[in-house]
Amino acid sequence: MSHTPKSRQSQPSQLNAKANSKTNSNKVSNSNSPPGDRHLARGDSEFEQYPEAQGEDVKERPQPADEPTGGSDGGISQGELLDMMRRTIERLEQDGTTRGDLKILSRSLRELRYAFKVFQPYRRHRKVTVFGSARTKPEHPAYQQAVDFSRAMAKHHWMIITGAGGGIMEAGHVGAGREQSMGLNIMLPFEQSANPIIEGDPKLVTMKFFFTRKLMFVKECSAVVSLPGGFGTLDETAETLTLLQTGKQTMLPVVLLDQPGGDFWRHFGEFVDKTLLSDGMISPEDKSLYTITDSVDEAVEEVLKFYRVYHSMRYVGDTLVLRISRPLSDADLADLNDRFADILVEGKIEQVPALAEEANEPELASLPRIKMRFDRKHLAKLRQLIDAINETCPTCVVSPMSFNE
Repeated sequence: MSHTPKSRQSQPSQLNAKANSKTNSNKVSNSNSPPGDRHLARGDSEFEQYPEAQGEDVKERPQPADEPTGGSDGGISQGELLDMMRRTIERLEQDGTTRGDLKILSRSLRELRYAFKVFQPYRRHRKVTVFGSARTKPEHPAYQQAVDFSRAMAKHHWMIITGAGGGIMEAGHVGAGREQSMGLNIMLPFEQSANPIIEGDPKLVTMKFFFTRKLMFVKECSAVVSLPGGFGTLDETAETLTLLQTGKQTMLPVVLLDQPGGDFWRHFGEFVDKTLLSDGMISPEDKSLYTITDSVDEAVEEVLKFYRVYHSMRYVGDTLVLRISRPLSDADLADLNDRFADILVEGKIEQVPALAEEANEPELASLPRIKMRFDRKHLAKLRQLIDAINETCPTCVVSPMSFNE
C-alpha cells in the first residue's frame, strides 16, 4: 500500500519542557495513594458515550489465557494462594537459595505488585500497546504515524500503553495525551528516562526486568500495534505472536504499522512468506494472527472491528466460551459450524446464555455466548472464527452491554 504522508503537526509544548519530577530509577514505588481516582469517579458515563472503550475486567482474565475459569486447581481461594506463596518463601530459605536468585525473585514480585496496583483502576478500559524504536526522531515519518494512530485511538477513549521512553514510545504518548497514556519504563545504563508526557504521572511504572515489563504489556491490553524498531521491537512483536499462536494470550488484534509508503513490516511479511511458511515453520493460517498496513485508518479499523461483535473469551473446563455483544442468527450459527467444524474436538458450535462458572463477571452476564469443544492446536483458525463472527454484522455499533446496530 502506498499513501501520501500527512502534513506534519507541531509537537506539544511538553516535549520542550523539562519534567517537573524524575522517576526514581533505583526503587519500585511503595506509595499507598491509589492512582486513577479521578478515572474511577467517572463511573460508567464514559463507556455509555464510548462503548468501544469498555472491555472485560482484566483482573478476571485468566493468566495464562488457557487456564479454565474456576481453575484447574479446584478453585483455590485467594487466601490459599497467599499461603502457597508464603510456603514457597520458606522453601527458598530451606533450599539455601543464593542471594542473587533471591534478588531476582524479590525484585520481580515487587515490580509486579506495584504494576498491578497502578493498572487496577483502568482494568475495564480497553488499551492498545504500541511498540517501536526508542531511536526514532520526531521528524521521522514513523514518529508522526505513531502520533496519528494514538491520537485516533484516544478519540475512541482507548488508552495507550508504551515503554515510556523516547522515539515511537514518546510519539504514542504525544498522540494520546497524558490522561490517556500509561507507561512501562525500563531501567537501562545508557537509556532511557521517561518521556516528558508521562514522566511524573501516577500511571508510569519503572521496571528493572524486561520479562516483567513484557508481561504487563500484553496482560493488560486489548490490541498490539508495532511500528518499525530494532531488536527490542522485533522481540516484543514475535513474543506477542507466539503467545497468540500457543494460546497463552487471549486472542487480540496485532497490527504491524509501517510509515506511509514504508517497507519495514512489508519486508518482515516477505520473510515470513519466503522462509517461515515455505520451510514449514508456521502454518498458512498463522498469518491470520497479524495485519500489515501503512495506513493509520486501516490500523484503527483493524483494532476496532475485532470487538464489533466479539467481546472476550474464557475456558470453562474443556469448553471454550466466546462472549459476543449480539446474538447470532440460526443461519449464521449454521455457517460457522460448516466452516469451522475442523477446529472442534467433538460436537457443534452452540449459542448459549452465560455459564454458571462465569458468575465472577456479573457485568457480562447479559451477553450471549458461543461455546464449543475447541481443539487447541488451531489457535490461528480461532482468530479466523472470531473474524467470521464479526462479519455477521459489518455495520454494528460496538456496544458491549446491549445489542445496538
